[in-house]
Amino acid sequence: MASSQGIAVRIEGVHKSFGAVQAVRGISLEIREGSLCGFLGPNGAGKSTTIRMIMSIFGPDTGTVEVMGSSALVMKDRIGYLPEERGLYRKMRVGEFVGYMARLKGVHPAGLARRIDDWLERLALPGVSKRRCEELSKGQQQKIQLLASIIHSPDLLILDEPFSGLDPVNGRIVLELIRSEQMRGATIIFSTHQMHTAEALCDKVVLIDKGRKVLDEDMRTLRARHDDKGLVCEPLGDARAFADDAVRSGIATHARLHGNGAVDLDLAAGRDAESAMREVLGLAPMRSVALRRMNLDDLFVELVGAGAEGAKIDA
Repeated sequence: MASSQGIAVRIEGVHKSFGAVQAVRGISLEIREGSLCGFLGPNGAGKSTTIRMIMSIFGPDTGTVEVMGSSALVMKDRIGYLPEERGLYRKMRVGEFVGYMARLKGVHPAGLARRIDDWLERLALPGVSKRRCEELSKGQQQKIQLLASIIHSPDLLILDEPFSGLDPVNGRIVLELIRSEQMRGATIIFSTHQMHTAEALCDKVVLIDKGRKVLDEDMRTLRARHDDKGLVCEPLGDARAFADDAVRSGIATHARLHGNGAVDLDLAAGRDAESAMREVLGLAPMRSVALRRMNLDDLFVELVGAGAEGAKIDA
């Protein structure tokens, strides 16, 4: 059982410095049991440092970190971890390596070889059990290390950039694996630069920038807050003329033109989506008008690298 409050990971007021560099500055957050939380942020933001403190690889300078009611050192057999720095025993055969890692986590050897082979099939790596780790491609090695982190069915799975270096086919395999681990009941934390992946997977996102937490929200709340702030319109006529009219009329503060003829409108303050839809239909004949769905890429730019303010049109 994790902590009685249903919180798998709790961080309170954590600071961490390396010399003069303040890597993490006062981060507090809670991650519920069974949830899937994405750590987002630019390079050097403090994501990996936060993950390493959760894993007790090093401790915070100040503040507290609680993992399943205790610490990662105490709960190590219930945790799976894929570090940012990948590492395999390169001379070992794949089956031996995964089996060794499983036994370190307390998995009984009976039936383990078959279990490993079944997992290799799921990961589109059939027949590699007897091959040495060094003989595999970089992407294959990454999937083997991911398998080593989940072979013991952990309660908490922590993945630092699990999609880094994977092609789209293998990225989808890993994505489905992460989904299946959550369905099994695992709590999952992963860091990523891929916003579309976070949108597809996460229940909750934490955005870290310059060591500080700038967003900590569940996806349902984010969508409810942001989905009514924009429209995607496909005018039958001149898209630029329509974009100019939408900004000039005060319906939108910002309009972006896309190569397919669509126009993305940021609605002016106080404009609700329903009335705005009626107004744009009065400006020009439309092929389609739709509510713009929340986009984590745009939210990321808004919070971390906001552009110029005011009404404008981008080609």
